[in-house]
Amino acid sequence: MKRRHFITGLGSAATAWPLVGGAQQPERVRRIVAIFARKSDDAEAKAGVAAFEQRLQQLGWTVGRNVRVDIHWAGVNANEIRRSVVALVALAPDLILATGSLTLEPLLAATRTLPIVFVVVSDPVGAGYIESLAQPAGNATGHAIFEYSLAGKWLELLKQIAPNVMRAAVLRDGLTVHGIGQFAVIQSVAPSVGVEVTPINSQDASDIEHAITAFSRKPNGGLIVTGGSLVHRDLIITLAARHRLPAIYWQRLYAANGGLVSYGPDLLEQYRVAADYVDRILKGEKPGDLPVQTPIKYELVLNLKTANALGLTFPPSLLAQANEVIE
Repeated sequence: MKRRHFITGLGSAATAWPLVGGAQQPERVRRIVAIFARKSDDAEAKAGVAAFEQRLQQLGWTVGRNVRVDIHWAGVNANEIRRSVVALVALAPDLILATGSLTLEPLLAATRTLPIVFVVVSDPVGAGYIESLAQPAGNATGHAIFEYSLAGKWLELLKQIAPNVMRAAVLRDGLTVHGIGQFAVIQSVAPSVGVEVTPINSQDASDIEHAITAFSRKPNGGLIVTGGSLVHRDLIITLAARHRLPAIYWQRLYAANGGLVSYGPDLLEQYRVAADYVDRILKGEKPGDLPVQTPIKYELVLNLKTANALGLTFPPSLLAQANEVIE
């Protein structure tokens, strides 16, 4: 039986749940709702769904037999996300998969009883979503996206790849705990590598374009794109290329789409681990008793085509360390 995706609206909630045929007592179908602060054509999110469902199947859950997975694409508008969250919580599913802080925060405001497993959340303790990594308490647990020390590595990589860089613009969400924390780490590392760092604090596309354009007017500049809920991925890659700024990104998809270098967690692994927690919760464990996990695997992705366009050469030692080299 084909899985019904929960893409637009909530009409699929009224569809009949599949039953096992024959005289045997039908197996209970558990309902999972996954909410994404993305559009339905987002390649990273779709890959995450596939990894999540594949791992669920390995754990004995079969879509259409004993589990139903509804996917809701809420977009990136905060008001739309909040409205979607209220409607989804009203459906009272067995569990909600939250992707990113943009979905987790309104979910926790809407329910403190429905089990929630989250992925791609930067600082769940600092943001007040959980009490601690070891003992989350409450109704949510999951996978933190990285530790703050990673942010210092981005600046070190930028200087290693482009030694002439003396200034770096740091694109971040300046209104969030994780945006502030990542910049603080980068700022602490800056004197040791001889780079002056400047934050760009906006999520608005026109503001980002204006700020990067203004920054690029002086020579020896570079760009660091931090992790979190930043959007406008294609715009940022285009601006870095247009202004010939060597750039380091937190996520593989940036490098795959033309960015110079990415270094960050394996996001698909987060969805696989999330499926493990979903399995345990559906079998009776409580989210608050399951420790929030941090990444154990990071990916270094280098884009040779972009490096050539910028007149840069990756050091052999870095090429040897890379998980992927895009030509």
